[in-house]
Amino acid sequence: MRKNFDLSIIIISYNTAKITKDCLVSIKNSLKHSKLRVQIIVLDNNSKDNSKEVLKSLQKQFKNNLELKLVFSKENLGFSRGNNRAVSEADSDYLLFLNSDTIILNQAIDKLYRFYIKNENKYQFVGPKLYYPNKQPQPSVGKFYNLWVVFLTFYLQGNKLGLTRTSPDKITESDWLHGACFMTKKDYYNKLNGFDEQIFMYMEEVDLFYRAKQKGFKSVFYPKAKIIHLEGASSKTKIKRTFPIIQLYQGLLYFYKKHSYSKASMFVLKALLRIKAELLFFIGKIINNQYLTETYGQAKKIVADFR
Repeated sequence: MRKNFDLSIIIISYNTAKITKDCLVSIKNSLKHSKLRVQIIVLDNNSKDNSKEVLKSLQKQFKNNLELKLVFSKENLGFSRGNNRAVSEADSDYLLFLNSDTIILNQAIDKLYRFYIKNENKYQFVGPKLYYPNKQPQPSVGKFYNLWVVFLTFYLQGNKLGLTRTSPDKITESDWLHGACFMTKKDYYNKLNGFDEQIFMYMEEVDLFYRAKQKGFKSVFYPKAKIIHLEGASSKTKIKRTFPIIQLYQGLLYFYKKHSYSKASMFVLKALLRIKAELLFFIGKIINNQYLTETYGQAKKIVADFR
């Protein structure tokens, strides 16, 4: 029998036992005085650490109007497939997608939900204001990746300078919201067929919001709901720092091909990506930096092999 939850929170976990635990505890604390009936669904992507034991030990602490539902995948489904699988378990019409490396501040979930319910006829997606652990604002909204945005991002640190991604102080409509946290209705999500499962990780939210905009859906940023995002918290090793860069290269190329950008645009995109990869590969060789040579050696190959 379906339970009558106001909200289902979707979290994907992979080898982040402590981080996921901290996230769940922060949700519990945030909702301590809330009247919302909330279901938290954690899908574990076949973690190799002690995530399974940690999650099971936490489950009994979530009761009454706050339920913790655990789904253990036998394989690593990635972010897109994992989220789509978790949504199929959701018992609410409203969904909050939340990264495991987040800490909820104050009543952020309640605030985001109340704002969305009040404005759901105007906006189909809403996201909060994200912060780094040092409480400095983190870019929370972005512009779609046209060639100018790609150039600013890869060559002029557009994200850090606020040219391509920003953190406004007022309610603002946006092209796309940071995938670390956003809310929508299951109906809208299903109309978009969820995340594109061809994207393992990174660029999946950009693709989702691009398709949403094509359907006339609107996305809005709500700064009164505040959340800490431990960006890169699980990417300390060279291998893990290489992964997001490789996924971004693959994601951008796939995104342009999928959405039928012109041959000229694809040519320029590949040139921009290739030149950046060759430049950093060359610098890596000069300063004998194995991380740069290996990472951007792989990036060069991705661009060269993409068809």
